[in-house]
Formats: sequence, structure tokens, C-alpha cells
Amino acid sequence: MTPTDPGVAVPPVPSARARRGAVAVFATFVLNGFTFANWLARIPTIRDELGLRPEQLGLIILVGSLGSLTALPVTGRILNRIGPVRTVIGASVVAAAGLVVAVTGVAQVSPLLVGAGLFLSTMGIGSWDVGMNFEGTRVEQALGRAIMPWFHGGFSIGTVLGAAVGGLAIRWGVPVPTHMLVVVGVAVVLVALMTRGFLPETAAQRVAAQESESHGGHSYLRFWVEPRTLMVGLVVLAAALTEGAANDWLALAVIDGFETPNETGAFGLTVFLTAMTVMRFLGTFLLDRFGRVAVLRLCTGLAIVGLLVFTLSPSLPVALVGAVLWGLGAALGFPVGMSAASDDPAKAAGRLSVVATIGYTAFLVGPGLLGLLASHVGYRHALLAILVPLVVGLLVIPAARQPVQAPDGVRPPA
Repeated sequence: MTPTDPGVAVPPVPSARARRGAVAVFATFVLNGFTFANWLARIPTIRDELGLRPEQLGLIILVGSLGSLTALPVTGRILNRIGPVRTVIGASVVAAAGLVVAVTGVAQVSPLLVGAGLFLSTMGIGSWDVGMNFEGTRVEQALGRAIMPWFHGGFSIGTVLGAAVGGLAIRWGVPVPTHMLVVVGVAVVLVALMTRGFLPETAAQRVAAQESESHGGHSYLRFWVEPRTLMVGLVVLAAALTEGAANDWLALAVIDGFETPNETGAFGLTVFLTAMTVMRFLGTFLLDRFGRVAVLRLCTGLAIVGLLVFTLSPSLPVALVGAVLWGLGAALGFPVGMSAASDDPAKAAGRLSVVATIGYTAFLVGPGLLGLLASHVGYRHALLAILVPLVVGLLVIPAARQPVQAPDGVRPPA
């Protein structure tokens, strides 16, 4: 078996080195979530300062989201060419630069500049996400246990912290530009430091990357016609839309649906993000005990029930209980999908690129479309549309089942 065979196992990594890599990846996930959530927490303030109607805000988010669709399909090739360290650092710089442009648009009361900044920022955020997920699967395989939910739990911790900091910034009256410039500056510096702990690239991995590049773009296009990869992508799509819609609209749904101040909306988002964090840290135990399919079915069921409670309840406390169930249900689809796409290490970069593109399309574009719907039915009722992809995702969950180990310990092709 050559290093580029589909079933090649990841070479063993000393446990101390793998643990150091796990800490570095975890911190990178935290920083990604923290940066993103600080922006999300300020969306109500940005809406008010720019005087945006729901359809206008939805259109800005939708246009900005197109940046990820530009970057994600080629991120697999970027990873193979320059590796995860430089991919993550470069992408974080692009994301930060985009947010700087966006907050400049807020300061100048220019929705067009805000949209342009978001376009650039989502290019960076999308590639940053794929790069750190790719490194996370390498660490997961080196450790020999399912820890991707922990990494995404780190992202959730970052979002909780970011939402909380955003809420404090609102309470203290910190201007959006000042707030976000400090956040992105700190994030870029810390990402550069954390990526030093990523696992070193092995000779086998370099050979596999070079062979993929020698086939050109066709070697990546073939992943788009793999049935299992596409079905895993649908699972991730449902989870990503469920999470992304909450990130963009839950705070506004609380504010407008129950006529509460902006800080209460930020609290509602924090409740949702906290529930996601709890489930992601429970995820490793649940996956080891019950397997991917059973856990994903449980999460999808919780998301459906939570959405119904949140959107239909006339009481804010009951709606917040729905937000908790919604957060628990949205927690594991994305990380489990990333692991499923990476079951074959030799094809992980290409398949991750496909699955991440599908997921981020839902995560970033879907909420923008919901904003257009919200102009007709309101923020809370627009969220009911998420039930459709959740039901579709429920039907294809078996595609994420982990391949059976061969007798020699090497995974067969997924």
C-alpha cells in the first residue's frame, strides 16, 4: 500500500505532540467563534444605526455571504499547496480585513461598504473554518478518538464569550468600529501564535498533496459527484442553517417578537450558544457510546422541537426554553459531518472542501434569504422555514455512519 492509497492510515504521532496539537486547534476554534460572535452581537445596533428594514439587512447578509462561496470551493487546493498553518493564518487576516471594511461602512453609514466588507470577511472566515477543521481531523486521527465535537465546543465557547462581550459593549455604549477593531486585532495575533502548535506535515501527506495537485482541478471536481459526500453535505447543510439562522436572527426575533431591548436579544443569543456549547462537550461521550447515526437523529429531533417552541410560544421564558433545545439540536451536525468527510485521510482535503462549501452556503446564504422572508411574516415565524432542511437531513443521516475498521486497523475507503 502506497502513501496515496485511499485506505492509508495516519502515521502515529507521539501522544504529547498530538495533545499539544489538540490544544492549538481548540484555541483556534475559540478565536474563530469569538471573532464571529462579536460581530453578530452588534447586528441589532448596526441595523438601528443604518436604519435598515428586515429585507435590507437580509440582502446585505446575503450579498456578504457570497464571499464564502467564492473561497470555499478552492480551499482544498489551497490546503494541499500551502498547508493548514499558512491557510489558517492567511484566512484570519482576510477575515479581519473584511470586518475592518464593514465597520468602516457602519461609521460612514454606508450599507454598500458594509456588504463589501462582509463579502471579504466571509471569504476569510470560510477558508479559516475549513483549514482548522482539516487540522482538527488530523489531530483526531492521530489521537485515535472522536474529539471533533470538542473542537467545535471550543468554537461555541468563543461564540458565548463573543456574544457576552458584544452585549457588554452595547450596555457600555462602545461604538461598533472601536469594539470590532480591538477584537480583530487581538484575534489575528493570537491565531498566528496558536497555529505554531499544529501537527507537522508528514512525508506521506506531502506526497498525497502533490499527487492531488498533479491531477489539477479535476481531482477536486470528482468529489462533487460522490453520493456519500453529497449526503454528508446535506446533513451539514441542515445543521449549518439551523445554527446560522440563530446566529443572525435569534437576537432580533427576541427583540421584535417580544418587544424587548437590544441587550435582552443578546442574552437570548447567549442562551442558544451556551446550549450548543454544552452539547458539543457532551458529544464525544455520546458518539463513543451510541454512534454517529443515533446521536445525529437525537440532535435533529431536538432542533425540530426547539424551533417549534421558540417560534410559536407567546411567552418569552418558554421561547427561551425552545432556544435551549434548538441549541442542543444544532450542536453536532457540523463537527460530525467534518469527521465523516475525513474518514479517508488521503481524500480529506477535497471532501472537506465540498462538505464545507455546502454547509457554509446554508450557514451564510440561508439566513440572508430568511431575512427576505422575515419582511413578510416577521423574524420568528420566518425561522419555521428551517424545518424543511432539517427533515431532509434527517433522512440522509445514515450516510455519516463511520466505516468499519479493517482487521489490520486501516479504514477502508468511505
